[in-house]
Amino acid sequence: MFFSSIRRLGATALVLLVVSLCVFAATQVLPGDAAQAILGRDATPERLAALRAQLHLHGNPLSQYGAWLWHALHADFGVSLSNGMSVELMLGDRVANSLVLMGASILIGVPLALATGAASGYWRDGPLDHAATVVTLVLSALPEVVLAMGLIILFSTGLFHLFPATATMRPVTAWPQQLVLPALTLGLAIVPYIVRMVRSAMIEVMESDYVAYARLTGLTERTVVFRHGIINMLGAVAQVLALQLAYLAGGVVMVEYVFGYPGIGSAMIDAVNNRDLPVIQAIALLIAIVYIAVNLIADALTLLANPRVRHAAR
Repeated sequence: MFFSSIRRLGATALVLLVVSLCVFAATQVLPGDAAQAILGRDATPERLAALRAQLHLHGNPLSQYGAWLWHALHADFGVSLSNGMSVELMLGDRVANSLVLMGASILIGVPLALATGAASGYWRDGPLDHAATVVTLVLSALPEVVLAMGLIILFSTGLFHLFPATATMRPVTAWPQQLVLPALTLGLAIVPYIVRMVRSAMIEVMESDYVAYARLTGLTERTVVFRHGIINMLGAVAQVLALQLAYLAGGVVMVEYVFGYPGIGSAMIDAVNNRDLPVIQAIALLIAIVYIAVNLIADALTLLANPRVRHAAR
């Protein structure tokens, strides 16, 4: 198990290295002179030279990447080209806001998906199962933007006027009502796939030999379901949960833009529109780190929750 963990950490470091290379390369393939493309034709030679130095455009591509990676390892992504602020300082509050939104989305989506999927699997082919199947199919077919607009029409400008349509109050945690619609959008976006996987895992667990043996020992059905069914089902779907939670790191981009939420998603769109390369590089790398970290945590939870996987890893 120790060597397996070492190999996993080594693979994680390699993935991060490849991701950093892709992020740097993707932002350096602007046609022609990147500095000229950003500043425009009227830029002075002095401004062009300063921007080339800031973006590490001097020397060969390998040395440029090495200089950028060295600064990135020290959490130094330079300054924003749009406002001259330090990228770390500019993104500090936005990262915190996005984490708050992701946490609220998890609190909404994960319990709902687990409860719905477990109930559908336990009472499969019943009315609840059929209703859950229809609802999850509809939700999975709706893009996040469409879902967000539907919630705005329903709860902000249409039938009900319960929540604000945009998150314009700062700080966002001081007015939690503005978190409801964006968090509900992201929460519902991750529900369908989790429900399907939980339902399948629940059916498989409840038909397993150890559940049948537990019933033969005289345990109540409630004890069988919670002690042997749901616990083992959670171990089987840990990776599915991780993938959906990691999706939130990228899914926040469009949702934050629709609701005007001040997080890394809206910052990414603004940076793309302004061709603000240092900000784009920092956010892309941050999203990749979150994605990988969530998957590592999911692997650890899988080992803890599923004895068979834990013994196989030794």
